[in-house]
Amino acid sequence: MKEIRHIISSFDNTDHSEEKLALASVVKVEQSSYRRIGARMLVGSTGNWVGGISGGCLEGDALRRSQQAIYKNISSKVVYDTLDDEKNEIGIGLGCNGRIEVLFTPIDPNNPNNQIEQLRQAVESGKPAILLKVIEAKSDHSILGKTLLTGLDLKNLMFCGISGTQFIDAVKETRLKRRPQLLKLTDKDSNELQVLVEYVRPETKLVIIGDNYDVISFVGIAVEMGWEIHVVGRKKKMSKSIFANSKSVYEYEDYQNVPIDEYTAVVLMSHDYNHDKELLPYILKQNLSYIGMLGPRKRLLKMENDIGQDNIDKLNYFFSPVGLDIGAESPEEIALSIAAEIVAVLRKREGGSLKFRKGTIHDHL
Repeated sequence: MKEIRHIISSFDNTDHSEEKLALASVVKVEQSSYRRIGARMLVGSTGNWVGGISGGCLEGDALRRSQQAIYKNISSKVVYDTLDDEKNEIGIGLGCNGRIEVLFTPIDPNNPNNQIEQLRQAVESGKPAILLKVIEAKSDHSILGKTLLTGLDLKNLMFCGISGTQFIDAVKETRLKRRPQLLKLTDKDSNELQVLVEYVRPETKLVIIGDNYDVISFVGIAVEMGWEIHVVGRKKKMSKSIFANSKSVYEYEDYQNVPIDEYTAVVLMSHDYNHDKELLPYILKQNLSYIGMLGPRKRLLKMENDIGQDNIDKLNYFFSPVGLDIGAESPEEIALSIAAEIVAVLRKREGGSLKFRKGTIHDHL
């Protein structure tokens, strides 16, 4: 979401009378790739760009392809095949060993429904979004790159000649698994199309409960992650950096006013047992993706006795001691371990070393 926000900001700050834009987006990946489906790069006709579609190895060629899309005012798709570096000029030395398809689409700033505006709608909604995108249309090249931001109600939808009923199952599964899908469909004129059903993640919301100096480190990492930050504690104890980098700051008594949704992670870092004991039962009742509590295991055992072990054991999204086991000691390392655990939980991964992961690093379509 941080990358999408940067792209939207760049679009807003562009003088469209002087510079034209195109969006490069990864729409299909086979085998290994540094970036996955949904990675984006906004390119200007003058060579300015923001975002990325790889680790830096494809951006140079993507810049040239984007500018071609701008000048021709037509979308195009390019396949970067690095499965065998020795046989593919663009793949020499990349070491990716994958096949990546990238769609290049010119952006019309006068179109209120262009891709950037659709991404803006997804960001501002604060909820998960589904983006339909035509990535192959052999019989009608004009619809290549067409997109539609949609919800779950598809019964009366018509997208590029395809009835919304053909998307219903795929959209539901994409929202459930939080993973993109590729569909081969037939429009009303019996033309075959390939459509990407993309899951656009909402911005992760982080609620930190505490006001000690270690909160500063956690806020710093959360800023780099692009998370929406809310801090709960004694305001008079908090540093200026917490106020500067947080969307909102609350006193302990005002926790109930913090905006909470299913994509919110709450971490208790108060170092005050009584504060945690008072807030935790209320927090456990909320529909959260992640709850973490700082402190040793014996602190958790005492908490279980005081508020009821059943209330804690039945929740598989409650983590205490909090954080991944990386041997963290300093506030910065502890913040890193907690942030990494939150990402792992939200992505439904175990958080172990990739060295010991069986199969590929990323799940394939």
